[in-house]
Amino acid sequence: MSSGARPGQPLVEIRRLVLSGPAVTVEDADRLDALCRDGPRPLWVVCAAGELGDAGLADVDGLARLALAARRAGVRLSLAGAAPRLRALLDLVGLVELLGEPEHREPPGGVQEGVQPDDLPP
Repeated sequence: MSSGARPGQPLVEIRRLVLSGPAVTVEDADRLDALCRDGPRPLWVVCAAGELGDAGLADVDGLARLALAARRAGVRLSLAGAAPRLRALLDLVGLVELLGEPEHREPPGGVQEGVQPDDLPP
């Protein structure tokens, strides 16, 4: 007797793409395209961004293009090792999801996460 597919979330293959630096290049996009084309689904590509150095808006534009290409191919893309300047720029332009971290927001007003028995009503 064989067991069938396990219920729950499918296994995700993770592949690594090292950005050549010091800027995002066409070669980086070509390598991402090859990973997306040849990879199984679901696929998650993690870009090692440590070589980007002193990142600027041109790098953010290149990363946005990589993210768009990955999304079109049905692949999740995230960055690892991004410098603080690059992290700040990505946050500024609304691409914080590439960092793979939850957004830093204030919780909605009037919502309690839990009630303790000794809590007094407001």
